[in-house]
Amino acid sequence: MAAAGSSASIVEYFGGEDGYRCGYCKNETGNLSHGMWAHSMTVQDYQDLIDRGWRRSGKYVYKPIMNQTCCPQYTIRCQALRFQTSKSHKKVLKKMLKFISKGDVSKGVSEEEPMDSHIEDAVTCDFAYKSESHVSQSELTPLSVDHTERVENEDKDIGETKEEVNAQQVEPEAGSLQICAHKDTTVPGEPSHSAKIVHAPPKPGKGADLSKPPCRKAKDIRKERKLQKLLQNQTCTFEGSELQAGDQICLLQNSKSKTNQPKTIEDFVFVPLPDDAQHKLEVRVVRSSPPSSQFKATFQESYQVYKRYQMVIHKDPPDKPTINQFTRFLCNSPLEAENAPNGPECGYGSFHQQYWLDGKIIAVGVIDILPYCVSSVYLYYDPDYSFLSLGVYSALREIAFTRQLHEKAPDLCFYYMGFYIHSCPKMRYKGQYRPSDLLCPETYVWTPIEQCLPLLEHSKYCRFNQDIKAVDEGRIKELGRVRVLHKRTVMPYSVYKKRRKGPSDEASVQQYASLVGQTCSERMLLFRS
Repeated sequence: MAAAGSSASIVEYFGGEDGYRCGYCKNETGNLSHGMWAHSMTVQDYQDLIDRGWRRSGKYVYKPIMNQTCCPQYTIRCQALRFQTSKSHKKVLKKMLKFISKGDVSKGVSEEEPMDSHIEDAVTCDFAYKSESHVSQSELTPLSVDHTERVENEDKDIGETKEEVNAQQVEPEAGSLQICAHKDTTVPGEPSHSAKIVHAPPKPGKGADLSKPPCRKAKDIRKERKLQKLLQNQTCTFEGSELQAGDQICLLQNSKSKTNQPKTIEDFVFVPLPDDAQHKLEVRVVRSSPPSSQFKATFQESYQVYKRYQMVIHKDPPDKPTINQFTRFLCNSPLEAENAPNGPECGYGSFHQQYWLDGKIIAVGVIDILPYCVSSVYLYYDPDYSFLSLGVYSALREIAFTRQLHEKAPDLCFYYMGFYIHSCPKMRYKGQYRPSDLLCPETYVWTPIEQCLPLLEHSKYCRFNQDIKAVDEGRIKELGRVRVLHKRTVMPYSVYKKRRKGPSDEASVQQYASLVGQTCSERMLLFRS
């Protein structure tokens, strides 16, 4: 999927024996996770890692030790293409519409909101600070490929099989997404990516000819013209290029293919507003890593919103939400910017989705755009606008954004919401975005949340896959093929093991490989000093 010549992911594994304070149950040492520092990471590797229960906070990538940690954290994803707005979601969308069009401020008490505090991310700050890498950039730059290939071949005469060596030289093919090969990514009840729907010619008296465009009523045509004229007050911008009214109408029409269907997010978001609308809301997507010019130009304003959010909502002291903390956890990212012909126009990587109300930032959603999903990292907002339920509103906009990206990138169809924590009632709200799935912590297959909830009521740690014979299909099978970066040279672990001086580190490498899986362990470079 990466462009030809793009660099490999480089990670430094830290293990995870120490316990840290848990932000959910407040246990001082109960939060247990494995962690690694990602110096750089391809979007495909990160996609594969989050599909094995990993998650990032800045450049620190961690995986809860599910059967030991005090509050198990299950990866959750929403099937964005099949998403249904609930009554409470519609309430939030209508509240925003009323505010933009009439200036209405709801006097009701703002309920505790989904996505209002991704506290799982704030919690990781602790160990990410302690585990930061201190390796110099020069040590992370591999020497020429020729040298690497010679090293990979040097072991041939010492009984290493030819296949093992050759496997080291085969890079993943550029552009190969292979989504169909992932058994987990197919959505139950949805046609496969390759399936074509063929309409047979109609028989007399058997209804409309489906091979022809449907007839359109004059009323619908008039409605569309009116929509085109009025659709100006809610826009979505990619790095300066606006999503045109025509595109928004297209999204609206796609979202309502049949009449009398329940209203979709798009019906509320891209709705015609009166000429005298009181406010203007614009959502801008800016690349945060590497920082785009728009990101740099709005950095200070964005940071001030974050600072107020942390102080008012999370009760941080005034000196705690520093620029350094903000940059490390919400701006820095190991993900490399990538573009693909069949990918979204904005490309893949890390972004800030900024909500501009009447020319000022009122909220920012930190997101990663990956091959199969939009992954939500964090949300912060101006506390003065708490009455708009920006937590729920931004989550719904991110689901709509996922659907929008899917139009150009057909494989991108999920919205990842981070972790679902059933043992912490405050964190159960993520289960309200349906249909959604939880990741089995043992076999890494997706299971509909409805099947998981009864199990979680009995035990906070659960294996969701009910097939007792099922195993982790992506598990490590050949440790010798793990790729290592040692003394600026890329080599398979089998070669590194013979060269290494000092005590064996096989247990640590084995643990790393079992957690990232065979595919990532053969693609990413594990730094060894």
